[in-house]
Amino acid sequence: MWIDRLPLFPVLAITIAASRGTLLAQTAPSVRDTTPILIAPARVFDAAAGVNHDGWAVLVRGNRIVAVGPRDRLAPTGARRIDLPNATLLPGLIDAHSHLFLHPYVETPWADQVLREPLALRVARATVAARRTLEAGFTTLRDLGTEGAGYADVGLAQAIDQGIIPGPRLLVTTRAIVATGSYGPGGFAPGFEVPQGAQEADGVGGITRAVRDQIKHGAKWIKVYADAGWGPDGETETTFTARELAAAVDVARSSGRLVTAHARFPLGIERAVRAGVSTIEHGDSLTPAVVALLRERGVAICPTLTASEAGFVRNGWRKGIDPMPADIALKHRSFRIALAAGIPICNGSDVGAFPHGENARELEALVEYGMTPVQALQSATVVDARALHLEDRGRIAVGLLADLVAVDGDPIQDIRVLRQVRLVMKDGVVAFRTERASSNAATSSTPR
Repeated sequence: MWIDRLPLFPVLAITIAASRGTLLAQTAPSVRDTTPILIAPARVFDAAAGVNHDGWAVLVRGNRIVAVGPRDRLAPTGARRIDLPNATLLPGLIDAHSHLFLHPYVETPWADQVLREPLALRVARATVAARRTLEAGFTTLRDLGTEGAGYADVGLAQAIDQGIIPGPRLLVTTRAIVATGSYGPGGFAPGFEVPQGAQEADGVGGITRAVRDQIKHGAKWIKVYADAGWGPDGETETTFTARELAAAVDVARSSGRLVTAHARFPLGIERAVRAGVSTIEHGDSLTPAVVALLRERGVAICPTLTASEAGFVRNGWRKGIDPMPADIALKHRSFRIALAAGIPICNGSDVGAFPHGENARELEALVEYGMTPVQALQSATVVDARALHLEDRGRIAVGLLADLVAVDGDPIQDIRVLRQVRLVMKDGVVAFRTERASSNAATSSTPR
């Protein structure tokens, strides 16, 4: 086990060692250390402008960024200094579509996770998933449903916020809301009532009660399923009526919350957008009319490219060898249409369908499907922050939260270097770093 010797902030007695670095699970100190920290990478990524600034540094005090600029102008006396040669410093990455309470279906089918795995086991897995996610440089997650684990995401978020376990900042949706009969494990005799993996609701009154119930239990966002594979022959069809979806949005907004909709095909997407949802999850098929509506309403889509492909790989598709499945080809076309039309595209991976801690695969997929590396990085920073209404993060700028990640190399040149995390800072505290990140106490204002 590597021992971290930099005197930063008080840490828990538990130090978790990983093969590539050290993760420090930190408490929230009663009196925060305000000693400034100077982070000196090779370059700083300006997410808003989409460019790197060579030779820049970032000064952090408490949990905020207090200065950004050329390194030779930022060297206050007494600052702790972290040198990161060859590294790029980015805002803490955001994944707008995750499932911490799921693990890859190739390990255990979804229905077995919902029906057979004890809640304690699922919480233990989610705790490890949260740590791996933070290690990977993702400091904020929107978790879109516990899939049968009830309101456990609320407790997980509290444990992270209180410094009990390490993990990203969580925006939780608890159980998600589905129309009766549209979602859940199937194949059971009609007389059996089995857990559905989400909360069923029907009618304006029913969906109103469901939204308020989830708010009562700690939901920060509300998720609804606007379509599902429940057609006569398993086709994807709409679920809630326009009035039901509008009621969900109205009730959520009255409490200061926003709604996202699982919607794969045009009618479900259109119905959800007209109802006032803030983001669309998946968006597998886009028509010109739907694209125009998305642009008009300023609604972002989270395409979940990696998870979509993972399902076909699980069923035997050999990517790069076998012909592209029709659904994946459709997703490619729709993605390019959305990109060309200027629709905001979030970084939302649906991780859980593939291993936690590998969230950066989604950014690689965004590039593969047609984005530039800069656009992909912006999706995981400024675009996600805007879509999720998080004004305090997503950029490296004075006054914003000190959520930062350093990677070895330049992701503008090669997006794959996002997997080579050197350092993660969350809330102004170094939470993870490899041994390559050298640290020293600066005793003068002379730059080094």
